[in-house]
Amino acid sequence: MLLRSKDRSLYNALSSMRYPPDRGLDHAVGRERHLKPVINLKNFIVSEPSKSAPLSVIVELKEKLGIPFRPVEFIRKYPSIFQEFHVGASNLHPHIKLTPEVLSLNSEETLLYQSVNYKQEIASRLLKLLMISKIRKIPIFVLDRLSWELGLPHDFIKSIVPEFPDYFRVISGKHLRESEKILELVFWSDELAISEIEKNKSMSGSMNFALQFSNGFEMDKKYKKWLEDWQKLPYISPYQNASKNDECDNWVVSVLHEVLNLFVGKKADREALLCLARFWGFRSSFKRTLLQHPGIFYISRKIVMHTVVLRDGYRRGMLIERHPLMDVRMKYAKLMNAVKENKNPEHKQKGTSADAENSEGKESDKDDDGVTEDEDDQAYESSDENHLKATRVTNGRRQRRQDAVKKDNSAERHYVRRATKLKTLKVEDRFA
Repeated sequence: MLLRSKDRSLYNALSSMRYPPDRGLDHAVGRERHLKPVINLKNFIVSEPSKSAPLSVIVELKEKLGIPFRPVEFIRKYPSIFQEFHVGASNLHPHIKLTPEVLSLNSEETLLYQSVNYKQEIASRLLKLLMISKIRKIPIFVLDRLSWELGLPHDFIKSIVPEFPDYFRVISGKHLRESEKILELVFWSDELAISEIEKNKSMSGSMNFALQFSNGFEMDKKYKKWLEDWQKLPYISPYQNASKNDECDNWVVSVLHEVLNLFVGKKADREALLCLARFWGFRSSFKRTLLQHPGIFYISRKIVMHTVVLRDGYRRGMLIERHPLMDVRMKYAKLMNAVKENKNPEHKQKGTSADAENSEGKESDKDDDGVTEDEDDQAYESSDENHLKATRVTNGRRQRRQDAVKKDNSAERHYVRRATKLKTLKVEDRFA
């Protein structure tokens, strides 16, 4: 049975279906809001000999560092990360440095990158990615685009690749620019050419993909039938090439599932993922797979960019297997949300006109629904308990309203009966 049907009714049904948001996965994505640009800026400041940088230089590097709005506003938004100071007597040229807490955390992160175990794990991830590629090659610029997802250090070409010459090598030449260099596979490992689905086979006894849909997702009958037939197809490893149409569709799902499993956060920026798919030659297949399988892959719109999340990598909005690098990143995120008290009481009461001006054009801490990130955290953690309390209160109020209505109706009926009786007596007295 060919699942790539020529009949467009399936795709029409998919496009017309409602895809409700997943609160847990949106929460996981929202926790990392601005985390990447904060770490990019931190890395740039640390790389400077003075461990500080002029604000003017940071402004020039705004796009390269991925800073989402005005750098001065971005820096002042996170006083627990960045400190602003001035060189010399004049206050015309502000400089930026890191807080002691961030410098300590940066040392912890550096030790992790330099550890033997971490380097071996990174090498294995790159090797598996190269083995999935049909031509066993991936351009360096594509890996740079996915460096955040793969957990690569910024200098992985110098710090990781030379230590594993039996795994891969960099193809470069006199006529190749830095962005045109390619990482090529040298060694095929049968031991590593085992997908995450195949690893879990011994535990579950089957190699079917786990399906998890968001609450409120209503499945079309045609799509339900298609999905049941698709689940019956044999599993195809992402490390083998597929040729037939139905095998190719199944294989693309396996590839996307395995690639997301190689990422430290089990999620990726959709555009970065499509950049890899474009090089592999099946960008449209990736996009179609994301549309066809909302029970395997979830697209979060929690932040500006769309994030593709692997559903079976999470449980109740938390990673099932927490990577060491993700632990470090969450420490940065916690520090970002920490609020430093201002020692100037007058500033606390009145504020400053500069702060009011800086707030214009500044990205809001609130989501599209007007809820701040901290409020979202509290709501998510206590959503079940609050729902039960709210239900009990609502039921109590409803019961009291019903009792009041019954009482009013009973009094009204009694008044009507009494008025009718008095009217009858008056009529009888008149004819007596």
